Amino acid sequence: MARLANYFVVVGYDLDNRVEGEGQGRILQRFPEKDWEDSPFPQGIELFCQPSGWQLVPERQAASFFVAVLTDINSERHYCACFTFWEGLDSPQLKKVDAGDADEADEEPAVVQHSKLFAPKSLVVVSRLDYTEAFRNCLGLIYTVHVDGLSTPLETVIGNLLTCVIPVAGGSQIDESPVCSLDKVPQSPACDWLLACLQPGPEEREDSLRTITLGAGDRQVIQTPINDALPVSGSSVAQLFRQLGIVNVLYLFCAALTEHKILFLSSSYQRLTDACRGLLAIMFPLKYSFTYVPILPGKLLEVLSTPTPFIIGVNSFFRSETQELLDVIIADLDGGTVTIPECVHISLLPEPLLQQTQTALSMVLDPELEFSDQAFPPQSMNPSALKIQDKEIRAVFLWLFARLFQGYRWCLHIIRIHPEPVIRFHKAAFLGQRSLTEDDFLMKVLDGMAFAGFVSERGPPYRATDLFDDLVANQVERIRQEEACPHKVMNHVKELAEQLFKNENPYPAVAMHKVQRPSETSQSTDQSRTPFPVLDDVAVQLFIDHAVAKLKSSPPVVKAELKSMVPSGPPLGDIVDRNGNVMANSARRLEVVRNCITYIFDNKMLEAKKLMPAVLRALKGRTARVCLTQELNQHVLQNRAVLDDQQFDYIVRMMNCTLQDCSHMDEHGIAATLLPLVTAFCRKLGAGITQFAYSCVQEHMVWTTMQFWEAMFYSDVQNHIKALYMETDDGNQQDQQDGSGNRREISALELAAEQNRLWPTLSKEMQTERVQKEESTVFSQAIHYANRMSYLLLPLDTSKNRLLRSSGLGDVESVSNSYVTNSIAGSMAESYDTESGFEDAESSDVANSVVRFINRFVDKVCNESGVTNEHLKALHTMIPDIVQMHIETLDAVHRESKRLPPIQKPKLLRPTLLPGEELVMDGMRVHLIPDGRDEATGQMGGPPLLPAEGAIFLTTYRLIFKGTPSDALVGEQIVTRSFPIASLTKEKRISVTLTMDQFVQEGLQLRSCTFQLMKIAFDEEVASDLAESFRKHLHKLRFPQHVQGTFAFTVGQTGKLVLEPKTKDKNQSLKTLSKNLVKNAKRTISRQYVGRKKEVPATWENRSNFQSELDEDEISVSEEVDQSALTLSSTIRSSDRQTMSNVVERACCRDYQRLGLGTLSNSLTRSKNEPFRISTANRMYTVCRSYPGLLIIPQNIPDSTIHRICRCYRQNRFPVVCWRHSRTKAVLLRSAGLHAKGVVSFFKSPNAPTAVPSQADSTSLEQEKYLQAIISSMPSYSESTGRNTLSGFTSTHMNTSESSDKLRQPKIGDLMKQVLGNKEDVPGTFSRGALGQKAKVISLSQPKVSGKARNSPRGKWGSIRGSGRLSAYNPDIGTRLAGKESPQPNGGPNDPLFLRQQKAYLYIIGDKAQLKGGKQDSFQQWEVIPIEVCDVRQVKNSFKKLMKACVPSSQTTEPNMSFLRLLEDSEWMTLLHRVLQVSVLVVELLDTGSSVMVSLEDGWDVTTQVVSLVQLLSDPYYRTFDGFRLLVEKEWLSFGHRFSHRGAQTLGSQSSGFTPVFLQFLDCVHQIHLQFPMEFEFSQYYLKFLAYHYMSNRFRTFLLDSDYDRIELGVLYEEKSDRRNPQVCKSVWDYIDRLNKKAPVFYNYMYSPEDEEVLRPYTFISNLKVWDFYLEETLSDGPPYDWELRSRQESLAEETAEKADTGAPKSQRHIVWPCYDNLSKVMPDAITKLLQDLQNLEAELGQTSEKWKDTWDKIKTTQRTETKLESKPSFSSSLLMSSNLSHQRRSQGVCLQDSRVGSSIKLGLDCEASATSTPVAGRPSTSTLYSQFQSTESENRSFEGILYKRGALLKPWKPRWFVLDKTKHELRYYDSRQDKDCKGVIELSDVESVTVGTPTMGAPKNVEEKAFFDLKTSKRMYNLCAQESSNAQLWMDSIQSSLSDA
Repeated sequence: MARLANYFVVVGYDLDNRVEGEGQGRILQRFPEKDWEDSPFPQGIELFCQPSGWQLVPERQAASFFVAVLTDINSERHYCACFTFWEGLDSPQLKKVDAGDADEADEEPAVVQHSKLFAPKSLVVVSRLDYTEAFRNCLGLIYTVHVDGLSTPLETVIGNLLTCVIPVAGGSQIDESPVCSLDKVPQSPACDWLLACLQPGPEEREDSLRTITLGAGDRQVIQTPINDALPVSGSSVAQLFRQLGIVNVLYLFCAALTEHKILFLSSSYQRLTDACRGLLAIMFPLKYSFTYVPILPGKLLEVLSTPTPFIIGVNSFFRSETQELLDVIIADLDGGTVTIPECVHISLLPEPLLQQTQTALSMVLDPELEFSDQAFPPQSMNPSALKIQDKEIRAVFLWLFARLFQGYRWCLHIIRIHPEPVIRFHKAAFLGQRSLTEDDFLMKVLDGMAFAGFVSERGPPYRATDLFDDLVANQVERIRQEEACPHKVMNHVKELAEQLFKNENPYPAVAMHKVQRPSETSQSTDQSRTPFPVLDDVAVQLFIDHAVAKLKSSPPVVKAELKSMVPSGPPLGDIVDRNGNVMANSARRLEVVRNCITYIFDNKMLEAKKLMPAVLRALKGRTARVCLTQELNQHVLQNRAVLDDQQFDYIVRMMNCTLQDCSHMDEHGIAATLLPLVTAFCRKLGAGITQFAYSCVQEHMVWTTMQFWEAMFYSDVQNHIKALYMETDDGNQQDQQDGSGNRREISALELAAEQNRLWPTLSKEMQTERVQKEESTVFSQAIHYANRMSYLLLPLDTSKNRLLRSSGLGDVESVSNSYVTNSIAGSMAESYDTESGFEDAESSDVANSVVRFINRFVDKVCNESGVTNEHLKALHTMIPDIVQMHIETLDAVHRESKRLPPIQKPKLLRPTLLPGEELVMDGMRVHLIPDGRDEATGQMGGPPLLPAEGAIFLTTYRLIFKGTPSDALVGEQIVTRSFPIASLTKEKRISVTLTMDQFVQEGLQLRSCTFQLMKIAFDEEVASDLAESFRKHLHKLRFPQHVQGTFAFTVGQTGKLVLEPKTKDKNQSLKTLSKNLVKNAKRTISRQYVGRKKEVPATWENRSNFQSELDEDEISVSEEVDQSALTLSSTIRSSDRQTMSNVVERACCRDYQRLGLGTLSNSLTRSKNEPFRISTANRMYTVCRSYPGLLIIPQNIPDSTIHRICRCYRQNRFPVVCWRHSRTKAVLLRSAGLHAKGVVSFFKSPNAPTAVPSQADSTSLEQEKYLQAIISSMPSYSESTGRNTLSGFTSTHMNTSESSDKLRQPKIGDLMKQVLGNKEDVPGTFSRGALGQKAKVISLSQPKVSGKARNSPRGKWGSIRGSGRLSAYNPDIGTRLAGKESPQPNGGPNDPLFLRQQKAYLYIIGDKAQLKGGKQDSFQQWEVIPIEVCDVRQVKNSFKKLMKACVPSSQTTEPNMSFLRLLEDSEWMTLLHRVLQVSVLVVELLDTGSSVMVSLEDGWDVTTQVVSLVQLLSDPYYRTFDGFRLLVEKEWLSFGHRFSHRGAQTLGSQSSGFTPVFLQFLDCVHQIHLQFPMEFEFSQYYLKFLAYHYMSNRFRTFLLDSDYDRIELGVLYEEKSDRRNPQVCKSVWDYIDRLNKKAPVFYNYMYSPEDEEVLRPYTFISNLKVWDFYLEETLSDGPPYDWELRSRQESLAEETAEKADTGAPKSQRHIVWPCYDNLSKVMPDAITKLLQDLQNLEAELGQTSEKWKDTWDKIKTTQRTETKLESKPSFSSSLLMSSNLSHQRRSQGVCLQDSRVGSSIKLGLDCEASATSTPVAGRPSTSTLYSQFQSTESENRSFEGILYKRGALLKPWKPRWFVLDKTKHELRYYDSRQDKDCKGVIELSDVESVTVGTPTMGAPKNVEEKAFFDLKTSKRMYNLCAQESSNAQLWMDSIQSSLSDA
């Protein structure tokens, strides 16, 4: 029984303590005045009566009622029901009132005054019970008695209220006499049992119903709940859901369970209380144990800053003061919102629970939702009444908790039964069996305070049970079956709701409330009523004393509590297995594990070794690990299993592998089952010395986790205590029969329940005995565990203090104790210095930390399980001795283990090195760990090549791993992974646990920008200082001090790695260079760039004194080669001539001459029609350091102007011409962006008046002139008289141009739309590509168009090509692709159609950010296209992400970490798309006759990319080997792309990071190559080769930032290859030439170019492909880009194969593995294969093998002849006829034509889906294009004549026509002089010597002896014979001079 009300309090406004209008409340009276013993009076009630503060108001307010909750120091809740009404005060009286006169105010007569104030007064009932309605009625009655002046004294009513006693949860009948009134006259009974009309059984009725009356003619029923464990919620839960909605309440629910701070806001106090009560009700069976204040007074708002979780309600009045709270979730009940701060993360329920809960809740709250779409919805689908709905919602949450906690009782450990049960929850096992270890929500709930309370409250096995216990134990099966069907779930919910409702309202029919309310008149009258009187405390106290005395005399109420054994429900394993949540391992894997263990114990070691890798892979699965522990258990006899060394080794490896994947929680109990086994398996090391398995499996997190040891300890204690009681009981009780009649073992909880039931019946002695037995059982286990822990925590070699490397085992719970143990065989024992001299001190450190750890453990478990203090002290003294004893044992074991023979490790394989490459550090034994790529690990099929064991080698050039796979079955393969040191981008330390071992190894992760990743773990034999030294060396090689320290410079040099930079003296030769530049340029320019470039060593010392007058312009530009200009000036020394010629050659002059942009001429007279000239203004690199020495500028611009113009541009990179369109004569210019200050002035109108002509203005005018000069140099401009007006155009011209351009029209329109956006586009918005790609591409603002052009109806762009396909002819040498018309003086086509309107003569592609504020040229002669350019930082970051996408460092299953997602995130394809899109636009503009100036950033990154791509797309020459080389040399090297800086090649540029601008360009070329495979002479491999060596630093080509830097270092004109070391190539181009002559690796057999074909690739992201260069890997012999390595490896392989050939039958089959073999090598394409076969046959027959190129050309020629004879197109074998051509295309169509016959078919291919395998018939030989820019044949024949040549073995001497070609650097021979097809070629680069020979057998007769001479090459000896000796001498001299020139 409990009192309904503990205290009654009257609280009023304190008139004495008013401070500036801020009033205070004070308690006027309280009853009883003495505190109850069991319930002290709560403090601070007056604050809670007026939470918003005590204030006087001018108008009387309505009476209010709410319930506040106060929590006392013992966490007991007091419910304070506050009834507040307002009493009038006079304002004059307020002034009069002083201290002590408060009573006078009450007796003042009621006078109506105008200035009236009202003060609040509160009647408060304080109770431990929460009966809101009853309190509302009682307080309302007291107020009514006072207001209406009823006859009943207030003291009687209050006395009756305070003496009313009701049952807490049902009660028993009390025979009470009536309570007396003041004059002791008995009145009607105040407390009486109700005789309900239902007349139930007496017991039931008494338990749940109580009728009370307070003696004022009132009567009300209080229904007490049947079971008080279930919360009473009324309708508060339903209200909460109505106010906030399902999702919001679920957020609050999860937040409360995971201990967040929750604040409710509302303007209603009662709603705040109800909301808090509702939230607590849905948390049942968990109880909230933190701060709980449903109504918080305004004065206590600082409580909200508390660090602990809370649920608090605050009036909305204080909303502004809650805004600063950063970690509080705010629920606004009035607005229906929940605000979660950014820093708060709420873990939500695990799926599918969350979804199912939401569904069930919406079915309760909105049943119509389900049927709202039905044509005939059910008639009545209204939701239940609010009170019923409330219970249904609570039932959903009960059902939710039953699912969350199902099977929890199987994870309870009972560690003491007597005197009180002590129970612990095994969290890891619970989560493991539910497969929810990763679930954040459940983890937090189980760690929380609420769950701890749940375990202590519901853990005991023998207690009263409630609805939840029944649900979680007996209805699990039902819940599981119904969870998928919402309707069945609803039925269950309704049943539960019914029980909840019945518990709260046992008799819903009984509702006899008779409570008087104040009359309407008393409420409405505004006159001041009499104030609430002072009550007679004596009278009230009499009532209370009378009731207390009566209670004492009556017999005590004993409610028999119904205790029973709590059911546990089905075991967890059953539930989970049925759900199929367990990761099932296939039976085959388990069989492998079992077989392997059997082989080990049967000593069949070879069989076991074969199975081992498969077993280690299988042990990743949980079932296999469980299987292993079970199998090993069977081999343990009497706690011991002695093994031999090899068996021990294998068992330990398997244990380590099993433990490696265990988390520190050990949720599957694997470590727990292994714990007894590691102390059982052992091996004998010597006399009386045994090594146990535990010394080899210590390196795992789980052993250092305190929670693991506690769970293990409790589990063992439970088993022992269970055994203790099993023995004492009779044998019959041991087993119980379950329902099906099977016998099952009794569980520990059931046993404990039985013991608890019997406990009261036992005698005192028996009870004491049992307590002692249990306590000593726990104590003995504690000793046992102290031993066990010392086994697993003390390292084998205690002198090595590596345990304390982490923050100290004794201090932190989850440290990793990584110590070196000599686990498996002591092979590393000698690598550490054991003679340290500090052994004792260090080992004692280890001992101390282990002792501390064990002490902490013992303290915790012994305190929890009630071990006596004496025993605990004994344990503390024992532990150090146990540890010390164990250390001594280990020392002996360690000594013996050193004597074991080391394990046989694989032999280290030596790598093949390049010529000049030297080892810096010899091989260190390492393991190569798999990264995030699956191919090599065997997971995608194929053999598991990784992990592999081998060695890592550091050379001057590369980092090489070479080894063999760890898997024995793949062990014959050799795994090689290597990358150039210069390409290393990131190095980080990692720690790796190998599957075999227990050690955590030191490791490194090395990432390279050649898309290679090396994750290595150093073997235990590698000392850590050696690993550190490796890192330092690596860093030193990666970032040398100066570029001369890179491999390209140090190759072949022994000794010092890094050279000091040269001194300045060497660089003075620059003057000499400039002086002689002009004179000698003429000689060089006449030489054509064909074949190999001749470079001569620069002899800087021979300085010429010749002064040339450089101020006079001696360079003129002419389109015909001036014959007189070819004479050499004799005043220049030959050495200087050579140097000068190199400069001029280097300065791109060959290309300028080819393009007709200018030659160097001696004539001072200049023809006026030459638009451009070569300027030497930059000869000393004074104008611009990063430009070449010779530049093309307009004819009429003097050099002095250039010095002024260049200042406007960044880095002084002013606009220069770099290419001219052969047909339209439009030019392509490049420059840097403008300096910010020059932007506006640059675009100022030339007519704008300026006040003072400042320098800036003059510069601006110079720029105007410069651009105007460029425009006026264009033929189209000069022909239209320089004015772009419409008057010059006749309608005929217009019509013809329009009609001829219909085909071209849409192309440019689309392009401009893509790049510029539509007219409607807002400037600066992103334009969408035509295919609607995610085109974050080029955001462009709309260019302004002048009014004239805008209004013109002919504003569309036409084509320059007339109807008869005009081609501009240029008489320049070698322009083979041109037509045959005669040229105009200005180089334009001689056709009137050319006169046509153009939009602008010059387009400037500029950076959008740079061009703000510029005015458009009023004459529309140039126009600016602003584009948003990609920054180098973007490229750098994008490339980093691309590397991580292509080569991830670890495997992941997250969907947002997939390859395609990461590729998209990298935005690499978007960047390619941008560059290609701009390039295609420029190509179109040039093709329509407008010149274009690309003026972006500093002019050396994006500008270079765009300019190079434009030339590649527009000019077929650049798609040949020579052309591409020239393009790269001209645009990238000469024009100063910063290779060293962007490649971070030295220490200085390390911080800037690797930015692959050139690689991006190569990727763009690759994309174009994919779309036009027949247009490129080189193959994709050529591009990959360049990409690799661009990053490798093997060649000097891509080093340094400009020609200036190269000249300064003396590397620009050095010897092409070192005579001393002919294998070492310094230039990548020479290397490619050399390789290309030997084998067709770089050649594209599909090469079949179209004349003047302009390529227009698709640029949308969907058309771009990921370059396979980023994804390929060849593990057999590393990257396939260093050919010497390949040839050496092949020859080695052949030698070994010959040795191994023992006559056994050899299989012809060769298995090709994708990531292992080089596919192009093992499966070459058909043509390469045939060429190889041909060479092999020739070698066998002893013939001189012909060069592959000649063979190829011959085949094509013969094929052409056949075609001619057949006179119909035949399918040529020279073009690969595979269907992979189906998606290739030409932009205008594919021609099938026979040039001889003249028949041609045109296939229009407008879309990508062209017909499959389009065959192309024979066309002119490729070789014509291959050497298309040669001069005439005669020029290439330096010396020729007849020589006799001796044939191969047994062949006669034959006369042949020999031609010495110095240009191509070869000696060719033909059958006769007229023969066009050469029979053979002798490479002069291969010639080693020319010596006088002797006649041999079969030599020509009648020839003198001196006419014979021998030519020795690296391959063979040629015997030659001239017709006479003088002739022979001439030949020898000529050949010799060619060799020295080379």
